[in-house]
Amino acid sequence: METSDLSQHISRRFNEDMEHVRTRVLAMGGLVEELLAKALNSLIEGDSSLGESVARDDLAVNGMEVAIDEECSRILATRAPAAGDLRLIVAIIKTITDLERIGDEGEKIGNISARLAAMERPENRYREIKHMGRIVAEMVHDALDAFARLDSQQAVRVARRDRMVDEEYEAIQRQCITFMMEDPRSIRRALDVMWIVRSLERVGDHAKNICEYVIYMVHGKDVRHTKLEDVERDLQEAASRPL
Repeated sequence: METSDLSQHISRRFNEDMEHVRTRVLAMGGLVEELLAKALNSLIEGDSSLGESVARDDLAVNGMEVAIDEECSRILATRAPAAGDLRLIVAIIKTITDLERIGDEGEKIGNISARLAAMERPENRYREIKHMGRIVAEMVHDALDAFARLDSQQAVRVARRDRMVDEEYEAIQRQCITFMMEDPRSIRRALDVMWIVRSLERVGDHAKNICEYVIYMVHGKDVRHTKLEDVERDLQEAASRPL
């Protein structure tokens, strides 16, 4: 086999390997989305068995992280990827770490929801948590969509929503503190609610991280400690430059 043919063969095999990995990452993301939805539904519906089942899903998520990590390590060892391809693998490894942590937070929510199911539900059926949960779930879904399409513009838009999640978190925390001060009997429930919204806030952070990895994959720019306004401006300037 001539050198040029060998290079094309290696390139084709590498692309096939990476497409397989990308598909597995998206499958892992889909399972994480289902897990998070189950955890939130267990709280809203007062279904303890649904909350407890989330732990089984988290075990599957953990297994997927290990398998994808091992496949990435194999590709690094056997394909010797160039700079741009190496960047893609690094971003994938970071992405699955954040997906696994979203699964962990979902498991926490499921466990607390199972405990809350034994108590009388409030009249508003945890309306504030439901609203915050919807925002966070949409962030995770849209971050994965940006990953699938390597859409850095969408990644920035999704990352911006993390501020809204932080505002919702702070508002619910203040509300819980007020309830505890007014009625000491509400302390146990309020503390559990505070733990749930803390987990949701962290899920938002992990979704934002995935968006930052998308930008890194597309542009080779590490934006983890950069203001979103600066990131957006840089991307717009890059898009306006002539080819």
